[in-house]
Amino acid sequence: MHFRAIMLTVLTVFIVEPKAFAKKVLKYSEDGAPSNFDPVQSATIYANKITTAVYHTLYEYKYLKVPYELKTNLAEAMPVVSKDGLTYTIKIRKGVKYKDDACFKNGKGREVVAQDFIYSIKRHFDPKNRSQGSWLWKGKILGIDKWKKSGAKYGKKVEGLQALDKYTIQIKLVKPYPQLIYTFAMGFSSVVPEESVKKYGRELSIKPVGSGPFYVASHTSKKTVLERNKNYVGKKFNAKEEGYDPKIHGASGIANLNGKTMPFVDRVEVNWVKELVARWNSFTKGNEIVWTMLQNQQISEVLETKHPVKLKKKFAAKYNFRVGREAGLVYNHFNMDNKKLGYHPNPKIAEKNKALRCAVRKAVNWRKRIDKFYLGIGDAYPGFIPPIVDGFDKTLPNDSVKLDIVGAKKLLKDAGWNAKNLPTIIYPGVSSVRTRQFFEDFRGNMSKIGYPKKKIKFKGYATFGDFNKDVKRRKTMLVPMGWGLDYPDAENTLGLFYGPNASPGSNASNYDNPQYDKLYAAASTMQPGLERTELYKKMNKIIIDDCVTVSSFSRTRVYLWHKNAIMWPQRDIINNIFKYSDIKK
Repeated sequence: MHFRAIMLTVLTVFIVEPKAFAKKVLKYSEDGAPSNFDPVQSATIYANKITTAVYHTLYEYKYLKVPYELKTNLAEAMPVVSKDGLTYTIKIRKGVKYKDDACFKNGKGREVVAQDFIYSIKRHFDPKNRSQGSWLWKGKILGIDKWKKSGAKYGKKVEGLQALDKYTIQIKLVKPYPQLIYTFAMGFSSVVPEESVKKYGRELSIKPVGSGPFYVASHTSKKTVLERNKNYVGKKFNAKEEGYDPKIHGASGIANLNGKTMPFVDRVEVNWVKELVARWNSFTKGNEIVWTMLQNQQISEVLETKHPVKLKKKFAAKYNFRVGREAGLVYNHFNMDNKKLGYHPNPKIAEKNKALRCAVRKAVNWRKRIDKFYLGIGDAYPGFIPPIVDGFDKTLPNDSVKLDIVGAKKLLKDAGWNAKNLPTIIYPGVSSVRTRQFFEDFRGNMSKIGYPKKKIKFKGYATFGDFNKDVKRRKTMLVPMGWGLDYPDAENTLGLFYGPNASPGSNASNYDNPQYDKLYAAASTMQPGLERTELYKKMNKIIIDDCVTVSSFSRTRVYLWHKNAIMWPQRDIINNIFKYSDIKK
């Protein structure tokens, strides 16, 4: 009996956790799921959420600042750039350590050094890694492509990628690349220790070893759990420097974090909840996930008004919200490589095809589309430059996004098109209810300009990968997609029409215009300024005039989160948000 009493007492000590020592747990969620946390494969918003939480990048974005603004992360200061714009010298912070891990001597995380960054960039050009991020530096860093062709031997130096000393990185470019600094804030540029690659190999995809604020404690297709990295030396949160505005962020409670050391939570549970209904149910329970994005299905239930966005009282009492336009766009390209819609060796047929493309564009009812699929908030705009970046032109006429059934019919008639000779258009997409709805919407629009319904057909794919494979092989007539900006520069979207980027590259429209390419090549080496902005506007106008794409629209998202969660949810550009988030006990 005495022994039993002692055991019960001991058990009580271990089971009862005083509130003062209870861990702060952030129960986050996303509507997709990553399969790989290796930075060379960090190509989705879902993978980036984890990658940037466990690894350091040289730079990152200020948490609340709009327009987006870079700040230092692993780097000690902003880079020193030579007058010709070809050499970047970057100092990194001393004393930053990787998490403790078996890959290191005695299991103790060592200091991050400049050579780690060099190694991490080289990994993107090692063919066996099949990097999804090498395009950021391909043809730009001096000698990196040659290094790849000569066997990708890590012991061999790259002229344009060197560690001058333990804490100094030097990058030399083939030509000026003003966007370089942005690439060093992306998950692709995360700093990886060579020891972890050697020990874990392919397992690095789920066993990342970084120097960031968290490490991956466990991972499944349903949930990824992050725990605080005890080796991480966090900075103090400075609300003003991060872009805090009391008029915008006041209700969030973020001001109360000022002066506190990041990260604020001990554990992050990232729930991968793809089903919209399941995600909403989890969010509204009150003790599960703390944030979500409002979907069309919940508008009438949650919103009192859409213009402006205002929550009904019972929801306003429980949740904070923000309205934000995405740093990206949705569109439907024409595959210019398809002779029934795009280029043709016969100039007369080529002009006839252009008339067809322009007629299709005029037939799209953007207002109806936005109301049906995108919360009914926002308007389409001409061209391919999103409103959040330099070069967006408010003065452009909206003819290219204006519904014009009469004009579309006239274009078809004048070009000699009729119900009999119009080509069959195959609308592609992943087989799902939502994609079928997009297809039916498209087919309905086409029928209004005299297009026979039987000539608008749907081709379904089992997965996005299957669909994207056909896009890369130029096999689809249309390319209905969305694009999230990799960095806040119109060069990133205008590059989707640059000839050398044609499929299997990012130019899925396979647009090939020497005049456009010349302007893009010139603008891509320019620093921000009026001259570059004018070139951006000229390129945008060319895209519109050639009827290459049905675009554009940047979705407005309504984010909801529980009032006990101190955060500023967002999905675009800024990835490393976990270290800024807190939970009230």
